[in-house]
Amino acid sequence: MRNKITISEIKKYLKKKGFVISRKITNDNKNSNLGSLSRTFLSSLIIISFFFVSPIVIDLTREKILFSNDFDNNSKNNLKKVLENQEDKLDSAVNQKYLFEDIFMFDEQPNDTVRLSAATIVELFKSTNYNLEDVRKNKIVKPISLTLLPEEIKQIENTKKRKELFIQIILPLVIKENNNIRLDRKKLFSILNKNKNTKAEKNWLASKFKQYGVVNKDLSTLKVRMDEIPVSMAIAQAAKETGWGTSRFAQEGNALFGQWTWSGEGIKPAGADNDSTHKVMKFKVLQASVKAYQRNLNTHSTYRNFRSARAELREDGKKLDSMVLSEHLDKYAETGKKYVEILKQIIRQNNLEDFDDAKLLPSSIDLESLI
Repeated sequence: MRNKITISEIKKYLKKKGFVISRKITNDNKNSNLGSLSRTFLSSLIIISFFFVSPIVIDLTREKILFSNDFDNNSKNNLKKVLENQEDKLDSAVNQKYLFEDIFMFDEQPNDTVRLSAATIVELFKSTNYNLEDVRKNKIVKPISLTLLPEEIKQIENTKKRKELFIQIILPLVIKENNNIRLDRKKLFSILNKNKNTKAEKNWLASKFKQYGVVNKDLSTLKVRMDEIPVSMAIAQAAKETGWGTSRFAQEGNALFGQWTWSGEGIKPAGADNDSTHKVMKFKVLQASVKAYQRNLNTHSTYRNFRSARAELREDGKKLDSMVLSEHLDKYAETGKKYVEILKQIIRQNNLEDFDDAKLLPSSIDLESLI
């Protein structure tokens, strides 16, 4: 009987003869294998992507939560609401002591307050080549910061010389304060452009919210309030409120802008009613008066329209026009619109707009701080 030949024996025989034996792969098997590889590759890609993206998403979510807990960065969306005078519930909740707390601290700093005579100040300005004609031409102001007005200013009979001396004294003070606000504003915009802020930046923001009375931590409101005052308008108001530096409030209390107070130290107006409790704020140095004036315009609800008009000029890329903005100071004095017209007249007659784009040279103290 013939023995059966197995498949393995046949394969061995064919291999000896040079034949290659391979298993035939059907289309179904091939498609199945390819499908299995595709699914495996896709699944692997999804898993890898998940573990790569998840930390980023978590980090961004955490930053968003932290950011919103510190302040609301909806400045562009809320700007229209602010400009439409809808800062409702804001002013009523402001803690007034914070608005001027830093200014009073500045005013209490030790300083060598020496009241120079008008003649001495004139000689000082001459020796440093500080005159208004050069300022109008070169737009450069010497950093001469006086702490007190001279008593003799009211004795200068020549009106032009008295006005020039007053402007020379006040001009550096106003520009200096605008520079401080400009630096703060630059820092604010730097913070707005970041996704993550340091602890120091958050603390700085918290202090500015207090100083500018922004109780809801809304950045759009802070941006509107933290801004400069046109130099020409500030000088015009100081001239009007002090009679070009001759008033009792200016001489006794360095009160350049006639701000009222119902608490703290102040000067009682002559002829005030017995029932009247308000006083005119007084300061130890002139710079503190300028600081308080700018803070007042930048925070008080009475000047909301002024701030809105200023913000609109900023949005349109226009300069801060004192003739436009002074229109919104009709509530600064009881005379209303007449007060505004007087301010405009002072600005025009004395060409005060020439000083709006003047720059203050750095003082020796400023230079030392940079070294």
